[in-house]
Amino acid sequence: MKALAKRGGVALAAATLSLSASIAQAADTIKVGVLHSLSGTMAISETTLKDTVLMLVEEQNKKGGLLGKKLEPVVVDPASNWPLFAEKTKELLEKEKVDVIFGCWTSVSRKSVLPVIEELNGLLFYPVQYEGEESSKNVFYTGAAPNQQAIPAVDYLMSKEGGSVKRWVLAGTDYVYPRTTNKILESYLKSKGVKDADIMINYTPFGHSDWQTIVSDIKKFGSKGKKTAVVSTINGDANVPFYKELANQGISAEDIPVVAFSVGEEELSGFDTGPLVGHLAAWNYFMSAPTDVNDAFIDKWLEFIGDDKRVTNDPMEATYIGFNMWTKAVEKAGTTDVDKVHDALIGISVPNLTGGVATMLPNHHLTKPVLIGEIQEDGQFDIVWQTDGEVPGDAWTDFLPESAKLIADWKDPEINCGNYNTETKKCSGQNY
Repeated sequence: MKALAKRGGVALAAATLSLSASIAQAADTIKVGVLHSLSGTMAISETTLKDTVLMLVEEQNKKGGLLGKKLEPVVVDPASNWPLFAEKTKELLEKEKVDVIFGCWTSVSRKSVLPVIEELNGLLFYPVQYEGEESSKNVFYTGAAPNQQAIPAVDYLMSKEGGSVKRWVLAGTDYVYPRTTNKILESYLKSKGVKDADIMINYTPFGHSDWQTIVSDIKKFGSKGKKTAVVSTINGDANVPFYKELANQGISAEDIPVVAFSVGEEELSGFDTGPLVGHLAAWNYFMSAPTDVNDAFIDKWLEFIGDDKRVTNDPMEATYIGFNMWTKAVEKAGTTDVDKVHDALIGISVPNLTGGVATMLPNHHLTKPVLIGEIQEDGQFDIVWQTDGEVPGDAWTDFLPESAKLIADWKDPEINCGNYNTETKKCSGQNY
């Protein structure tokens, strides 16, 4: 019995030592949460962003990590299931104890995450263009706001250079980003004198595949003697049959150009791009950007992924910018403490991949250039137009009456909220 008790005591001591070592080991790493869909309708877009974060983590670890610690990625799959994004966020923060999260693509997934990330005081970098109308203390938005993508794209199409478009089809997937963006665009178009009869709005579910009737309606709408364009906020794998049906019905870029906000190089890699030559996309980065820093990024990506046919795209650049800003802020703060890193992030600048500089503004949005690209046969974009410099991201649009009076400022101690009403001089509603 004494021998048994002794063996039991040794086993217990060994287990305790093992647990202590495990805890010590965990404390010696900085955990990076990766919250992107690896399955479901959005996997076509999001899987690449997971790989981008892993590449950036690996590269940072080769530099010695952060604060003397290695970075440890923690990958979860919310599977294009919007409520599951909230559950996985809670898992990352409460169980895995991650120090930061890079993730989400759709706005509905971000909206699902928002209450969790705020309640548990997490830190989320969101790397995709979105509808604006939000500024959370716990989220840094490294993708474009509407004034950095949607509005400039419409201005370009209205111009002589862009085709002097007079009629507009606003086609989107049925969720918050397309609906809010199109609400902003409809208001903007009307402010420019466009009549109701010259605006057609259509929404389809995620994964929509039968485009024959809708494309036929677009073709009919565009045959009224006025130059017509499609502004597309269609997301995910629904883009493949949409563009195929345009080609099937003989709609070319010369007839009815499409400018997309969610189709980049990654999505085009699954298309037969021949019939799509000449259609457009509006982003803040294209793989074809002729800069040394972009060439170096592409080389690192192709080496990491082990496939020289893979491409880069705008949300990858936004992830790259966000990751570099976070590491710089952690080094500046000397800690991964969310509140201290938050304060350190505002005002930080890092190079973008198009030859300029991204700066984090007090409203948690970036300065970004705006580029219009034309689809080429090889699936790349020829940059046909771009702004002279970086455009500051606007959290609240000037083209909706209820939003025009709101600003976000997380640096000014007299404001310190995401929805300060410049008329009432108060923050209103929820704190974002």
